[in-house]
Amino acid sequence: MADQKPLSSTPEKAVEAGTNTTTSPQDDVVLVEAKHAADTEHEMTLLRAIKLYPKAIGWSVLLSSTLIMEGYDLALLGSLYASPVFNEKFGEFDPEKGKYVVSAAWQSGLSNGARAGEIFGLILAGWAADRIGYRNTTIVSLVLMIAFIFVLFFAPNVKVLVVGEILCGIPWGAFQSVTPAYASEVAPMVLRPYLTTFINMCWVIGQFFAAAVNKGSVGRTDQWAYRIPFGVQWVWPIPILAGLVFAPESPWWYVRHNRREEAKASLLRLTSRNQPGFNVDETLAMIEHTNELEKQLKEGVTFRDCFKGIDLRRTEIVVGIWLVQTLGGQNLMGYFSYFLTQAGMDPSNSFSLSMGQYALGMVGTAGSWFLMSRVGRRRIHFSGLCAQFCLLIIVGGLSFGGNKASVWAIGGVLIAFTFVYDFAVGPVTYCLISELSSTRLKAKTIVLARAAYNASNIFVNVMTNYQLSSTAWNWGARTAFFWAGSCLLSAIWVFFRLPEPKGRTYAELDILFEKKVAARKFAKTKVDPFDLQHHGEKKLSLEEMQSHEAKETKA
Repeated sequence: MADQKPLSSTPEKAVEAGTNTTTSPQDDVVLVEAKHAADTEHEMTLLRAIKLYPKAIGWSVLLSSTLIMEGYDLALLGSLYASPVFNEKFGEFDPEKGKYVVSAAWQSGLSNGARAGEIFGLILAGWAADRIGYRNTTIVSLVLMIAFIFVLFFAPNVKVLVVGEILCGIPWGAFQSVTPAYASEVAPMVLRPYLTTFINMCWVIGQFFAAAVNKGSVGRTDQWAYRIPFGVQWVWPIPILAGLVFAPESPWWYVRHNRREEAKASLLRLTSRNQPGFNVDETLAMIEHTNELEKQLKEGVTFRDCFKGIDLRRTEIVVGIWLVQTLGGQNLMGYFSYFLTQAGMDPSNSFSLSMGQYALGMVGTAGSWFLMSRVGRRRIHFSGLCAQFCLLIIVGGLSFGGNKASVWAIGGVLIAFTFVYDFAVGPVTYCLISELSSTRLKAKTIVLARAAYNASNIFVNVMTNYQLSSTAWNWGARTAFFWAGSCLLSAIWVFFRLPEPKGRTYAELDILFEKKVAARKFAKTKVDPFDLQHHGEKKLSLEEMQSHEAKETKA
């Protein structure tokens, strides 16, 4: 079979954008430097990247840890529904059950209040991140977070509690959009999957702490049974805020705002000094080349531009990936304790199982790092959905057992479901949405996708609350059959629409989308984003580039 000719961006695109296809020697110098930097990234090993970018890893981890708070609170609510004191304070007496419960309607209000606030926060963050940067947007959000926790802590009734959830949702929404964008821009290609999927680890850490705190306070019979879990949320924002004051902004953000010297300074702050083989000017040239390439393909950077031309497909894929998260049955994980308590398990035992569930989730996320270095993101995501479908069918089948043994079995299968989700679909989602959106529209694409995720979660939360609530449909474990159906539809969409970005630079992905390569052919299609044919009749060699630089130095 003949070798496939690499794809490159076409001269027609340059003409359409109104650019001159004849460039200066200085432009060719930048292009050659960019190509050398891209080749260096392709050849860079994980160990080499860790030695060169330890500061970038640290700053990315610090920024991503803001999502521990969201993971904590969303798991906290589901767990607090199993707390007798919380139900007595914020619920109503159910004569049939002989105890206090928070109605399905108010459960939906609490869960969806946070989601509504997150949608608003996402939109604000998409606007703010473009203007003041990822770092400053996160700092402002942390200050708001510290203030809004007071509303949850001192809530006298369920109505004020809903208001608190809406307000806290605003900074959570900002964290959701900023963290994956920042993680994907401050480090090289080989570190990208590790830093973006660490975001999922932060979610799981938050969920684990929620179960641990609830287990410690569930035995209390006073107001501190629910106030302690709410108050623990102050533990995270203060130290994170103190650290972020000193964090560097993304160099990509500076380049998009034509602030080259600050971009260079940011790159130097993100990397180790005196590392052989690293040239900050070449890395900066690669960022500038990718930015200019995307400007040729499309000029705009507004929300409307996410739905134009080749970016319409990219937006559909990124939005679809996050919708799959809500429709794959993962909502049952957040209601784990409540689910088992409704099935007849003691609340203390359900919290113990929850801790085991989330601990296994952390192991799964760490395992995904090993998996992604060897297997493509598309295969991991699709295989994970297929496994989730099978486990949901098993959970639904166990619902017909009707005894204590079947309840424990359901708990065991849900723990296995958590491991599969956090080993495959959960972490790889953050990697995919960061890689498949264009760099110039990344923040806005993530905002749209996450807003769609939160909107779909409103539907999912309403459905789940009514499906599980003893005062509503009371489906119990048979709820799993419903989500198995939506999981199957999600797997079909992923098979036909999700491309493979593993081992690709952002410029290579831009060309693959420009050429409308089919999703299932992404992995095998060769691309060359540095084909200089459309930049002029003559290409500079490395020797000519060095000669040109020498002449400039003498001048």
